[in-house]
Amino acid sequence: MNAVRKDWTEIKTNDSWAIFKIMSEFVEGYERMAKIGPCISVFGSARTKPDNKYYQLATEVSEKLAEAGYGVITGGGPGVMEAGNKGAQQGGGKSVGLNIDLPFEQNHNPYIDPEHNLEFDYFFVRKVVFVKYSQGFVVLPGGFGTMDEMFEALTLIQTKKINKRPVVLIGESYWRGLFDWVEQTMLGDENNISKADLGLYKIVDTADEAVKYIEDFYKSHELSPNF
Repeated sequence: MNAVRKDWTEIKTNDSWAIFKIMSEFVEGYERMAKIGPCISVFGSARTKPDNKYYQLATEVSEKLAEAGYGVITGGGPGVMEAGNKGAQQGGGKSVGLNIDLPFEQNHNPYIDPEHNLEFDYFFVRKVVFVKYSQGFVVLPGGFGTMDEMFEALTLIQTKKINKRPVVLIGESYWRGLFDWVEQTMLGDENNISKADLGLYKIVDTADEAVKYIEDFYKSHELSPNF
């Protein structure tokens, strides 16, 4: 047999023991987040600089959300995440960071409340905690990670695995091409989603529009944790 394709039984792993590490991350995340109260997750690029308009929009929308009584959850890193935590503190709200251990980046930003700074090794555990304790999702321009988080939330809402939550995307010029494709190709050409799924998200351009969309949603829906 080719040496590269050796028998799987010869490969030593610690997969079984990793389960305990995974469990510990879930337990700590659940215990700490359950005490925080209603929160909105703010997603966006780690590469966004402070002079970028989307950094400033993330700060503004997070400040307004905090003033409206919501905590703000981010991925805890730089860019839009930093802006979200900064805005939460400026608005007098709880500022939560769900940090992930990466080999080439991420140190937590200085605007996270020390008592609300959580550390994760596993992306999937972190995403579960994001979703479970979020009463809504504000999505600013970002890359693959932002897309992953956004479509995870939309998929869980679409399949009713979590309660319906407002998903609001800020930046018409950034998002419109993608969601035109969703409507024209994913729905229109291939029928891979239903027309009702187009109502699972809202694209806006301003912080005020984003906050109003969330506030209007909760005039007719109950604030509660997911699943």
